[in-house]
Formats: sequence, C-alpha cells, structure tokens
Amino acid sequence: MTICLGISAYYHDSAAALLVDGRIVAAAQEERFTRIKQDSGFPRRAVGYVLEEAGIDLDSVDYAVFYDKPLLKFERLMETYHAFAPRGYKSFLAAMPVWIQKIFTRRSLLRELAFFGGRVPELLFPEHHLSHAASAFYPSPFEEAAILTIDGVGEWATTTIGHGRGRDITILREMHFPHSLGLLYAAFTGYCGFKVNSGEYKLMGLAPYGLKGGARVEKWKGHIKAELADIRPDGSLLLNQDYFDYATGLRMYDEGKWNKLFGIPPREPESDLNQDYMDMALAIQEVTEEVILKLAATARGLTGCGNLVMAGGVALNCSASGVLLRERIFDRLWIQPASGDAGGALGAALAAHHIFLGGPRQADGRTDAMAGAYLGPEFDDAEVRRMAKRRRAPCREFADFSALADQAADLIAEGNVVGWFQGRMEFGPRALGNRSILGDPRNPEMQRRLNLKIKYREGFRPFAPSVLVGDIGEYFDIEGDSPYMLLVAPVAKGIQNPLPADYGARTLRDRLYFIRSSLPAITHVDHSARIQSVDPAVNPPYAALLTAFKKRHGCPVLVNTSFNVRGEPIVCTPEEAYRCFMRTEMDYLVMGGLLFAKSEQPAFREKGDWRKEFTLD
Repeated sequence: MTICLGISAYYHDSAAALLVDGRIVAAAQEERFTRIKQDSGFPRRAVGYVLEEAGIDLDSVDYAVFYDKPLLKFERLMETYHAFAPRGYKSFLAAMPVWIQKIFTRRSLLRELAFFGGRVPELLFPEHHLSHAASAFYPSPFEEAAILTIDGVGEWATTTIGHGRGRDITILREMHFPHSLGLLYAAFTGYCGFKVNSGEYKLMGLAPYGLKGGARVEKWKGHIKAELADIRPDGSLLLNQDYFDYATGLRMYDEGKWNKLFGIPPREPESDLNQDYMDMALAIQEVTEEVILKLAATARGLTGCGNLVMAGGVALNCSASGVLLRERIFDRLWIQPASGDAGGALGAALAAHHIFLGGPRQADGRTDAMAGAYLGPEFDDAEVRRMAKRRRAPCREFADFSALADQAADLIAEGNVVGWFQGRMEFGPRALGNRSILGDPRNPEMQRRLNLKIKYREGFRPFAPSVLVGDIGEYFDIEGDSPYMLLVAPVAKGIQNPLPADYGARTLRDRLYFIRSSLPAITHVDHSARIQSVDPAVNPPYAALLTAFKKRHGCPVLVNTSFNVRGEPIVCTPEEAYRCFMRTEMDYLVMGGLLFAKSEQPAFREKGDWRKEFTLD
C-alpha cells in the first residue's frame, strides 16, 4: 500500500489531498477550516483532516507532494526582472523578501509536517501545470484524452496541451510567461473593479449584460486583438507588455494606456455598474472563448483523441466551457471540479502515484474518480444534536428522511429559503448539494432575495440550477450531464419567454428583473444557466429532495447557491452553518435529519408532521 499526501500552499487556495493506492480518500481547502477566504498558508488543518479521514498518522505517508517547483518559480521571477530592468525596481524590492522565503519552501514544508510528529515523508515537487494536468486526466472517466490546462502562471508555463493515455501524461505544447490568457482575463477583472484572483467569476457573470454584437463590443474586441494580444491560429498568444504591468510592477495593467485605448477609466470597486463595463466584460469573455476554441482545436489535431479534460483556473470559466461543448470539437469533455490551485494538491499526489511510482490506473469510460467531489468532512446527527443543545436551537428531528424531504420541498415551494447541510463537504469552489442554500426557481423574487438578503452580494449575480439528471434535457439545451456545475447552457426553448425589442437598451435593473423564463430565478439575462445535474446514485439525500419537489410541486429543479455569505468561505461544520443561518434571512435549515427554524418563528403549524413542537428533547 502506497500513501501520497498532496499539498498546495503559499500562493492562494491552499489545500491537502490524500491517496491510498491511487484512490482519492479525502481532499479539502484550508479556508474551510481557518475561515480565511482563499487562505494561502500551509494547510495544517486540511492535512490533519485528510490524515484523520484515512485513519492514519503522518508516519504512514510514503510521499508528501508539493504542487509546484518553488526554485523554478524563483528562476522565472529573477529572469523576468533581469529582462525588464531597470523597469520594475520598486516591485523587485517589494517582492524579494517574499520570494527569498519561498525558495526555502522545502525547509518550510519539513518544519510544518514535523508538527504532526513522527517520521516526515519524502518530499516530491512536480511542476505546477503537470499537477493541473494530472488532476484533470487521472480522475476522469477516460482511458485516453487530450489535456488542456490554462491559468495565470505556474513556474513558466501559462497554458499546456498534453496527451494522457493509461497512466502516462505527455506534455505536447506549452505557452510561457508573460504571455497568458489567464493574466489577460485577470487584467480585465481588475479594470472592471473586481478583485484579481477571486473576482473573475463575477466578470464572467457580468458579460451577458453586454450588448452582444454591439458596435462598442466589436470595437473593443478589435482593440484587444490588435493592441493587447496577438492571437495565433493555434490558440497561442503574445501579450503586448507595453499595456501590462504584472511582470515587474504592482498592478495588472498600465492605467493610462488602457484608458486611452478603451476611453473609460478603471471602475472603482463597489461603485455602480454601467453599460461600459458590461460591454468590456462581454468583449474579453468572447475573446477568451475564441482563444479556448483555438486551443481545443489544436489539442484535437495534436492528439487525434475525441476526449478532452481540462484544469487550471481558466477551466472554471463555465461559459467558455459551455461554448466549447456546443462546438463539438471533442466528443466528450470532463473538467476537474477543483480546477484552481486547490486541485493542484490532488493533481500533485496523483502525478506522484501514477508517474513517479508507476501506479496502475483503470478507467471505465463512464464514471470519474471524484466521488461527486464530496471529499471533505462530514458530521453525523449526534454532532448536530449536540450543537443544537448548546445553542438551544429550535429544531425537529425526523426519523424518516423522506418525510423530511417532503417538508423541505413544501417549505421551498412556499417561498422560503432553506439551508441544506448533508454528508461530506465539497472539494472545490462549487456547492453541490451538501453545503447549499436552496430556493424555488419559479419564484421571480428569489434571485433578488438571495443576492441582497441572504448572500449580501451584487444584485447582478446569477444563480445556478440543480436538476435531476433524468430531467436535464427537458429544461436545458445541453447534451449529457453536468455534475460539477461547470457548464453553462441555454434554458430550453419551451420554457423561455421572448425578450422585448428594447431589452438591450434597458437599465441593468430592468433587465435583471425581467421574467425571462418559467424558471426566472436561475435564468440569466441571456437565457443561460450554469447547470448542476444530480444523480441519485451519487448524492441520495439531495436527489431525494429534488424528487420530492418534483413529485409534490411538479418541478425537478432547485436554485442552488453555496452556503456562505460574501467574503466568507463555504461553511464546514454544523456550528458554522447554524451561525450563518441565524445571521442571514434564511428561513429554515436542514442538517442531516434535523430541521431548524429561527427562534422567532412559530412552532410547527397544524399541518401533517408540523403538529409537534419545534424543540429538541
């Protein structure tokens, strides 16, 4: 038996993952334990969790595998400053103390692992994009696949095309820093007033508000391709460094040159959004999609393979992935649900097992190895009851889960917002029905209520639907399933409402609250949705709720958003879930077999099982 511990740390989204003979036992991000969003420190708590989940101590671990090569990163930093000298001297002085510390990453890892006592395992350091490639290919259902990894930057690589077959991965093409699709998108994220390295999904959500085909969007796309990025037919690109400052400066872009090129200043964070930035978001989104399609076509030509797997931060751009799926460049597409740096911990361990150790791999062509991404901690009903007693929380325990699912379905249909906490926590940025906040997608007020009174976030942000896998084709124009909420597709024509002729000229508020379909809470302004399909075999409790909602109210779809508020990580423990429930305007909370209400709410109503008091004995 061989045990590999994967670690990502010291940049953002620190995480740990554990493999036993190549099987994924556990994986979790450090932020879920420390409650620090995108925690970059050593994932001490995540490491402790994955060891505990496996029932072992550090002595049993054969290899600890870090997700990149710190010395190669330091080499890139030094060569970049040398190439741009004397430009960037101030940035160089600011960066050096941090990077000098990073070159001692091996020493830091040994010190941190010694905290757990016993023998410290041998350390391995695969390259960053190999970790991404391994995270995409090895858990996928495919025996053979083309591999596409796209992010900001690893050591030198920013994009790679590879070929996976059996237990082998071959990297065929690389694009190197400072030329990066991820950094180009990040620069626009910053210019539109969102936080780089975390606000890119906001920019993607803003893009559909742009005027598609409009003169300004087309002009700005032309500016991007003429002045900022020389995009080649194979999808590689060269970024004009005269317009960027990330290589040696303290900002992503040269503000003066961008202002002159686009005619608008950078948006102040949290300021009102106007059509300028909506159009800018659409322009860079469409350029990004164009580049990804070219890269995918190159990968198909190089490998001759009909399957594609993807990872890296840009793989989380689910709008681009939806376009890629519809273009049918590949027959099948699989995206690592933890595509960012957190997933690098898993990929590093998988690379060590299959490449360094030569461990065997089996793929059946149907199921992946991610176990639905439910790889984090879980808490049984006894732990939930103890929390409820400490908090004196009004709740009711159900012996029959189907009865609880029926009650929760009725509550949602009545317009209530319900927190849903079940089983193992998800690995990756998406809540997939175990740490979720749920609502009725048919309710035209649900999107507004969730954004402003539950999540406390920007009102333009869309919400995702969860749908029973057998009903996906009836409600969404997509072939196959989408278990990890990583694909955007149109809602089915049969449930769409036509848009008025002046729709694009209306204000953001008017477009946002126009009823675009019979499922308005999950239909974005362009009739699209970011879909999660739910398989009863993978997540029985969540499927039971969806089945109850369909049976009792005629709809197999729910609004599903992550169980957190803006600026905080997704909840991990029952205590955190209850605290979030009480701090927001959520109406009810389901944890395991228990249903919680706010203390100011009345006791069970005279209706079925609601006749008993809303207390815990």
